[in-house]
Order: sequence, then structure tokens, then C-alpha cells
Amino acid sequence: MRVTLWGTRGSLAAAGPETVRYGGNTACVEVRAAGGGVLVLDAGTGVRRLGTTLATSPGRIDVLLTHLHMDHIQGLGFFAPFFDADREIHVWGPPSTTQGLRARLTRYLSPPLFPVRLRELPCALTLHEVPPEPFEAGPFRVAAALVCHPGPTVGYRVAADGVALAYLPDHEPALGTGRVPATPEWLSGFDLAHAADVLLHDAQYSAAEYPDHVGWGHSALPHALEFARIAGVRQLVTFHHDPAHDDALLDHLLEEASAGARLPFEIVPGMEGLSWEIRGGATAPGVDTRFRAPV
Repeated sequence: MRVTLWGTRGSLAAAGPETVRYGGNTACVEVRAAGGGVLVLDAGTGVRRLGTTLATSPGRIDVLLTHLHMDHIQGLGFFAPFFDADREIHVWGPPSTTQGLRARLTRYLSPPLFPVRLRELPCALTLHEVPPEPFEAGPFRVAAALVCHPGPTVGYRVAADGVALAYLPDHEPALGTGRVPATPEWLSGFDLAHAADVLLHDAQYSAAEYPDHVGWGHSALPHALEFARIAGVRQLVTFHHDPAHDDALLDHLLEEASAGARLPFEIVPGMEGLSWEIRGGATAPGVDTRFRAPV
């Protein structure tokens, strides 16, 4: 399974010279199975650049939305495959007790917020509300579950090629106590992340910033490290970086949080453009973290 990060920023795009290494685009991750198949996790502003590369990859595309906050769907109207009449696209999102997925997405993809209506897209588009049981999305086996974040929000576990990726970009497991529960049955997102080869997890705040943002639905970096330890993952990729955190501060926070810690997993800073293979096996995962510059 190959994973590529096209957007790692949270809440608001933050492009500029001070964010060039970690990137300024909001959440978007591409997942490819070895035998073919493309899965897109969230459609923040990073999905525009991903879409330009998919013209040479015909076939079905599955887009999995964790929730419908703007930083996770703002790129939908600029995703080039939507405008290809020969393309089959499936969009998955969390269910709601008030409106269906189509009605909720149409609130953005329609005037006055966007000039093109969802129903006018020429691709073969199918919308799905994620079911409570695992489902197939092309060659991928996907599990979804509600996680601690305002509004209907799910995390995902994606399995293919004998490995598993857990994706929890907006997640506040420390809500209520200020610390991550050590007991799995009380830990939001545990089943999705347990023993995953790679975990992409919310790391928006510093420990000092978190008390002023309790209930906003995000983690401090130390919470992400503790969650990864309890879940028993093999690799943690930090994600959903605060728009006010520049490259130097993100480096400092990661160094500070991991200094002297004997962590049972590898930490990888989530940087836009990072692309690597997840390989399974009884030993530590072979992870190729060479950078591939997106188009």
C-alpha cells in the first residue's frame, strides 16, 4: 500500500514561505493498493493537486470524508475527476440524523458558495453514508466509527495488501479529563487504530495550547503520542497541523514532545508531499520515506 500526503494542515489553509516544508494545504491523503485502486481520504484544499495527477489513472476512485467541516471538503469543487464524464467516483461520508449526505454536501456545492451544483457534475457519482459494519471500496477493506469531534465525524481503518492504515485527522480522545484514557473501552478511536501499521493522527496543539481549546475536537501532540502508544501502532504520522504553527515551531514541538521518550513506535512528521510504501511482516515495517514532489 502506498500513501501520499497532499494536505496536512488543519482548520484553514496556510500557504507561505514559513510553511513550505510541512505544507499549507488542508487534509487530503492518497492511498493506492499494489494491484490498483485509488482511495482518497478527505477532500481539503490538497485534493486539487491530487486530482491533476489522476488523469493518467483511469478507473474507480473512492473518496472517504471523515466529516463535513470546510477544511475537509473545500477542495471537492476543484477535484478534476469530478468533471470527467467517463469517471466512476464514490463519495463516502458520515451519516446524520437530520439530513442525508447529498443534502449536506449540496449546501456547499451550490450557489452562492459554489457556481456548480453537485447534481451538475458529469462524472458517474455515487454517494454513500458509511455503514456501521466494514465495507469494500474497490480493493480496500474499510472500517469506520464515530470519534470524538464536534458534529458527525468518523475515523477510518483502511486495509489492503496485508497492512492497515488508521486515519483519525480530527480527534480529541482527552476530552473530559485532559488525558488520554488508558482503558481501551473508554478510548475513542481505539478499535480503528489498534495494532495498525501506520496511524495518521490529529496533533494540532501544543500541550500549553490545549487547555484553551478543550472541546474543539483536536489533540495536543502529547495526546497523539499517548494514543499511539496505547493503540500499539507501529508508526505515527503527525497530522492536522495548526495554521498558526510554522515549520520551525512544528519541528520544535515534535522534538520537545519526544525528547527522552522511549516510544515503541516510529514518529514521522506529516509533511505535504511525503510518499511511502507500507509493508507488513513480522519485523518492523519497511517504510520508504523518500519525498515525491507532487505536481
